[in-house]
Amino acid sequence: MKRPYLFLPLFAALVCAQDKKPATLREVLLAELRSTDSSEEWFVPASIAVQGLTAEQASWTDGKGNHSVGQLAYHLVFWNRRNLDSLKGDKAAAFSGNNEETFDKFDSKTWNETVRQLGQVMGELEKWVETADEAKLKDSAQMFTHISTHNAYHIGQIIYVRKEQGSWDPKNGVK
Repeated sequence: MKRPYLFLPLFAALVCAQDKKPATLREVLLAELRSTDSSEEWFVPASIAVQGLTAEQASWTDGKGNHSVGQLAYHLVFWNRRNLDSLKGDKAAAFSGNNEETFDKFDSKTWNETVRQLGQVMGELEKWVETADEAKLKDSAQMFTHISTHNAYHIGQIIYVRKEQGSWDPKNGVK
């Protein structure tokens, strides 16, 4: 049985902290998406997390098997695009099911394109929520809680990698 409103308690704190409290499911989902895309609220959104990195910096790893910023950003593009395709009823690109491929296909030569695609797919997810009818919103609400939680998790990793690398400016939001 689907329970589309189970996610609401998870976001009660976020909703209470905003000047304008979302009143509808659409507004909650949009606030949730924007907090991981472009709105500076409780944590750094993706748009700021990847801002200002060179391809070389995006490819840097700590040598301990952890992912680079570029790999994490590519992973977010992959899964957000796949979820968007599903929401739109489009056929998703072929996928073997090996999640490691969603990190390992990052190429530093395409870093700027990865950043562009990340912003684009996040914007397209917001547009989908803005224009979807109520039935589709209710049907997909849980998917959006997973999308936003997944994005927030990996954005946190991006900030951590940048801190380890020494490329993070705490003026951007995380001290």
